Amino acid sequence: MAACGSLRRSVASPAGRHTASVIFLHGSGDTGQGVRAWMKQVLSQDLAFQHIKVIYPTAPARPYTPMKGALSTVWFDRYKISNDCPEHIETIDSMCKLLTELINEEIKNGIQKDRILLGGFSMGGCMAMHLAYRYHQDVAGVFALSSFLNKTSLVYQALCKNESILPELFQCHGTVDELVLYSWESFGSLCKNIMDLEFYLVPFEESRTRCEAVKSRGREYYLKTQHHG
Repeated sequence: MAACGSLRRSVASPAGRHTASVIFLHGSGDTGQGVRAWMKQVLSQDLAFQHIKVIYPTAPARPYTPMKGALSTVWFDRYKISNDCPEHIETIDSMCKLLTELINEEIKNGIQKDRILLGGFSMGGCMAMHLAYRYHQDVAGVFALSSFLNKTSLVYQALCKNESILPELFQCHGTVDELVLYSWESFGSLCKNIMDLEFYLVPFEESRTRCEAVKSRGREYYLKTQHHG
């Protein structure tokens, strides 16, 4: 594990020359090492590429309101786990600043910003959307797995004000997710005319075959946005 500020991380180094990077943010209560192990289980191999470095940072532990103030490795606080409440902007923005340090470190290492992909699982996907669409609209792309934005999210406001080309979003969600309901997904309907968006809904009864298709498309998306340079 290395550190950027207070962020520990797990890193999957490229097999060849490093020309692009992925920053993969874990869900609430997890770690970078944990989500890397989960991806390895899902893919039956480590998420690794010839020229792309995959970085799995770990959020610092902070008091988490949905857990009655107990410490948890979360990217930001929430007032509650719901899309129908205000965002905890103070903690979201402070984490955006910390993650920007990680982006800047990759740039200092010679990686162009438009060859850095941001994304994550659950809360990590939400964090990635804030980071990319509010602060870093010139990254290669964004992915969000089982994630949601609050109805009044500042991400929507930033997108409506934007006049430049936005990074493409790749989004997936399961229909039987009991914590983050797929009915909360409103990003696609609100933003389909503003930006390029791919959204995959995975029904439980088709989970095995659809997941295989999504896994394949996900790898294609990684490689498309991080074309060999």
